[in-house]
Parts: sequence; C-alpha cells; structure tokens
Amino acid sequence: MTLSMSNASLPVCTRMLSNLSHILAKAEQFVEAKKIDPTALTTYRLAPDMFPFTRQVLIACDAVKNGVARLSGVEAPKFDDTETTLAQLQERIQKTLAFIATVPAAALDGTEAKDITFPAGPGKTRTLKGQDYLMGWMLPNMYFHITTAYTILRHNGVEVGKVDYLMGAQA
Repeated sequence: MTLSMSNASLPVCTRMLSNLSHILAKAEQFVEAKKIDPTALTTYRLAPDMFPFTRQVLIACDAVKNGVARLSGVEAPKFDDTETTLAQLQERIQKTLAFIATVPAAALDGTEAKDITFPAGPGKTRTLKGQDYLMGWMLPNMYFHITTAYTILRHNGVEVGKVDYLMGAQA
C-alpha cells in the first residue's frame, strides 16, 4: 500500500495541532493554579536569538496552513499575528484546524511531483517537489515549533510530558 499526500499530511497535522492545543490547556491550568502572570510563559524564549513561546505557536500553525495551501493549490487564510494570550493562541490553533478540515484529500493527492516554491528566510525562496516539501520542510517545521513550544512550557514548570506531546487529550 502506498501513502498518499493527504494521508501523510492532514491527519498528522490535525493530531499534532490538537496535541498542541492540549498542551496549551495544561499551560492555562498551570497559570490559574500557580496564580502567575501568563506572559511569563507567552513571552519566554529558550535562548536570546530564539522566538518566544507565542511565536512558536503561530509559526507551527502557519507551517500547517500555508503548507497545506501550497500543496493543494487553495488560498491560505490570512491571520493577523496579533495573538498575545493563551486563549488567543488556542483560537489560532482552532482556526488552523478548521481551515485544513476544508481542504479535500483529492486536492493534495497527486502533488508529489508538483513544484512548490516557498519563502525560506528573509528575501529567499526555495523550490522543492511536493513530496520533498511535505516530508523535508513542512512537517519538520511544524514539529520543530511544536516541540519548542512544548519545551518552553516544560522548562517553566508546566506539567507536560512525552505522552501529552504524542497523544494530547487522548493520553
């Protein structure tokens, strides 16, 4: 059996963004239980040259919505990137999930050899074939930013573990 582009993307992205939402819910509970200012989490960065937590979540969502849009040929929704609270980040995840749920599998399947040109840093673009883009750029980018968001929360005392990252609310 072969793995289709839709099966390699939509369920994986849906699961990982849902797991990110679960992890954010744990962060919201942590903030309430510890009575701390939520910006202690949302503005935290692991290193001076890394993006803070909020930006990690935004980029994870953008990797998914823009990647699915590029592959399928549909237009990605425009988000304003104005989220600052955990609740707003939850909304961003839900908007991204809602968007990818509208993309038909048929629009993704058969795009393995499609040329995908995308931004790859300030003033730079890259072009990869669809399968290489999905497996070598889009999914790794999503995983990187979700992992970084997870690590920021864990580093700051939010009780999340590997099962939360992998299974989310199903854990």
